[in-house]
Amino acid sequence: MILTVTLNTALDVTYRVPSLRPHTTHRVTDVTERPGGKGLNVARVLAALGHEVTVTGFAGGATGRAVREGLTGVTDALVPVTGPTRRTIAVVDQRTGDTTQLNEPGPVITPAEWSAFQETYEGLVAGAQAVALCGSLPPGVPVGAYAGLVRTARAAGIPVLLDTGGEALRRAVAARPDLIKPNADELAELTGSHEPLRATEDARRRGARAVVASLGPEGLVAAAPEGRWRATPPARLRGNPTGAGDSVSAGLLSGLVDRLPWPQTLARAVALSAATVLAPAAGEFDRAAYEELVGRVAVTGEVTAA
Repeated sequence: MILTVTLNTALDVTYRVPSLRPHTTHRVTDVTERPGGKGLNVARVLAALGHEVTVTGFAGGATGRAVREGLTGVTDALVPVTGPTRRTIAVVDQRTGDTTQLNEPGPVITPAEWSAFQETYEGLVAGAQAVALCGSLPPGVPVGAYAGLVRTARAAGIPVLLDTGGEALRRAVAARPDLIKPNADELAELTGSHEPLRATEDARRRGARAVVASLGPEGLVAAAPEGRWRATPPARLRGNPTGAGDSVSAGLLSGLVDRLPWPQTLARAVALSAATVLAPAAGEFDRAAYEELVGRVAVTGEVTAA
């Protein structure tokens, strides 16, 4: 079982409009709703790949009920809270393919609710093959929360992937996660370097065993004890990028659990990300596109000498 943690779950709402123009009224041509938040997106992709997945985090209010009712193919271990789960709104311009995103902050988590989550998490980690800690922290959760969750997983001998940013990432890196997956901006904020390969090595020196940095349409760069690589999609793709980074995390976790070599794992992650951009709804991937793209991802690099 793979455990994904989404402390700031969401109901992802996607609106499609013929053309998005400021200061005007728009007629929405299509609306879709999906359970969201980074860890739930990761879980959805992992389940589609055939993995057994359990999801945990927080869910509250009518929005939280909608999130729970929309979960399919995964085990629901979300912790109930009083505050309402947030919504994220993606507005897709059908003329250009561009997406405008609006993200609500999330509910305020009380100390008692945080304690209840930690107890649930400790019980779930014991039965996991790997753990993914994903996304922002809702109000009320300590900024060092991910550092503590990383330590819990490591104490149980369970590999942990971390995908967050800002001070939460800075503190959690010191807890020595097995893998972090920042985007280019998050990596630069963590290390002060805007050169991706140099920054990934710097992030490793700060505590992460392996670092895979997402460069958007340019693909991924990775640094690990086994070597350094760059993985590039075969072409630039236009579509809705919402959830594409989460599909990278799912690909990395899937490769880890399947014990794939790094080049194959990175190819899987890039192909899943590209196939997510092509999918009609946020947080899903186009399976036919994934199967066609995975063999065409270019992975170059070097293996570290033993």
